[in-house]
Amino acid sequence: MKILHTSFECHPIAKAGGLADVVSALPKYQLALDVESLVVMPFYKNLFTDKNKLKNMGNGTINLNGVEFKYFIEKINSEEIPYSVCLVRIDNLIDTEHIYGYEDEKERYIAFQKALLDWLLKCNLTFDVIHCHDHHTSLIPFFINYCNEYIKLKDMATVLTIHNAQYQGQFSHDYINLLPDFSIENIGLLDWDGFVNPLAAGIKCATRINTVSPTYMEELKENACGLEGLLQSESNKFSGILNGIDTCIWNPETDRLLLRNYKISNVTSGKRANKLALCKKYGFNKDLPLFGFIGRLVYEKSADLLTDVVKEVLLKNKNCNILILGSGYEEIEKEITKLKKEFKGNFHSYIGFDEELSHLIYAGVDFLLMPSRIEPCGLNQMYSLRYGTIPIVRRTGGLKDTVIDIGDGGFGICHERASVWDITYSIYRAIDLYKNQKIFRKIQKQIMKIDNSWSKSAKKYIDLYKSI
Repeated sequence: MKILHTSFECHPIAKAGGLADVVSALPKYQLALDVESLVVMPFYKNLFTDKNKLKNMGNGTINLNGVEFKYFIEKINSEEIPYSVCLVRIDNLIDTEHIYGYEDEKERYIAFQKALLDWLLKCNLTFDVIHCHDHHTSLIPFFINYCNEYIKLKDMATVLTIHNAQYQGQFSHDYINLLPDFSIENIGLLDWDGFVNPLAAGIKCATRINTVSPTYMEELKENACGLEGLLQSESNKFSGILNGIDTCIWNPETDRLLLRNYKISNVTSGKRANKLALCKKYGFNKDLPLFGFIGRLVYEKSADLLTDVVKEVLLKNKNCNILILGSGYEEIEKEITKLKKEFKGNFHSYIGFDEELSHLIYAGVDFLLMPSRIEPCGLNQMYSLRYGTIPIVRRTGGLKDTVIDIGDGGFGICHERASVWDITYSIYRAIDLYKNQKIFRKIQKQIMKIDNSWSKSAKKYIDLYKSI
């Protein structure tokens, strides 16, 4: 079986979030199950493409609203990637430094999809399934089924994975000429609520649709940023497959970014060594429970509540330490940064992202905070479990699917609402748990045994491919 994965992110080439980790790991685990995968993504001017050799695999031209653009397909050769990856490059359009944040994003997304399909036609390449990830590539099912230019590719089945339905890529009908020629009678397949909506078009036209957790699938039927009715009507081709994690990379026994490696048998001493490193770095008392937050400082992650949570917890009593790693909205960053001076010795933050620090936090903190308002799947809670760190989560999306509260016979701490009261109450529960070191250490060992690897999920995707 041959699968083409197409995405705007893939670790370690270019990463903005969990999408990159999924597109990186899924082909790797499918390869172990004798499924041949090719990942096609945009070219980025970054350190990874600069240090690795690129081999030209073809070129051609596409038309974008009357303007001709020449594209190049370049295969990347890297020992870090066990499957094939090809990059689409168009000078002055798809050759940016960053992944997102450009004014011409709709042109970039459409040009990328056109170039990819043109290359498939020119080289007579066929795949059993084209797997499209998020709205950036979700026009492909429409293009190959309803645009004359690519109709020869229509025998290839398509799967659309919705990683986050908040981002749909919609744009005005004024830009319809950016798209390949199609019969105007099919305009309804592109339209949603008066706009061209790529995600909606993908949902209508893909052979199958899936989300990245079963609970998120059900949640979208009730709240999908305006797509609820569409998802309900297409529910017959809708499924939820939980993401996994790459346990080769996320392994406390072999992780090169940790101060000390450890396994279940020596988790107590191993985590203590990494915790001591964090405490020394940020001036924390090593005897107090340490809470960590890793993620985007945005509304979806409830980051706007963190300042009040820290104040509520640390003003009343300073019997814990809190460490935040992330970046996002400037106003949230500023408020969090102010806390470092007010609660010196009990609070610290790093605004930005640091891969090495993130690994050390997973290994060194006692509890990981994930109070998300929206969490389609979430990978951080799985990383924390793998490293013996107890997650504190809101029951939503994949967090609900992967974390069971200790009060229900489980191993984590869960709350229902995204509120300051719920989060602080969960922290107090965690502090009480930490005081009972016997039970605390038992849970640490228990959660390290949980298998959240891609092995099971990769098989479910293969079953999905075979069904179509």
